[in-house]
Amino acid sequence: MQEMAVSTKMNGVDVDRLFETINAIKQMPRLADFKFRLQNRWINCGVNSSTIKNFYGASQDHQHNTPFVLNADEPAVLLGDDSAPNPVEYLMHALVACVTTSLVYHAAAKGIRLDEVESRAEGEIDLHGFLGLDDNIRRGYKNLKIKFRIKADVPDEQLEELCKLGPTYSPVFDSVTRGVPVEVSLEK
Repeated sequence: MQEMAVSTKMNGVDVDRLFETINAIKQMPRLADFKFRLQNRWINCGVNSSTIKNFYGASQDHQHNTPFVLNADEPAVLLGDDSAPNPVEYLMHALVACVTTSLVYHAAAKGIRLDEVESRAEGEIDLHGFLGLDDNIRRGYKNLKIKFRIKADVPDEQLEELCKLGPTYSPVFDSVTRGVPVEVSLEK
């Protein structure tokens, strides 16, 4: 009879594989180098579409099972057809999703079983910047606020610590709050 390995899952995270990954990266640091890609195509007015097919990581290229298509538009009040979220809403989604995933993975690594994690987010933008009406006004978000509600059988102090794990380890939070060099060029 063949023995089957039983994995330890916490919050849906395979903790054994998580620690195997951590140990592999400690032994071979280049395994941690990832490159994510997408292709975008403008369709009409504020509508454009991004397709995500593959990425590089763990020293090799990987294909997604099926390509992901993310459509963006603007709401009617901003002259769009309101057929999809707008880019700043996608940014907010990316931020909240990454902070949540980071929180969940790190809670699992600490052996903390989560019953529920929910969040609300909002951000303020002044269109004077985007429309070029005032160069002194920022074009992007003036601020972003995320409020978490976490249910777990731990004391309130530990819930506060859990809430801090997400932003501490989130790549998107780091990119947004610390900035990231972005190079834009014309392909010829």
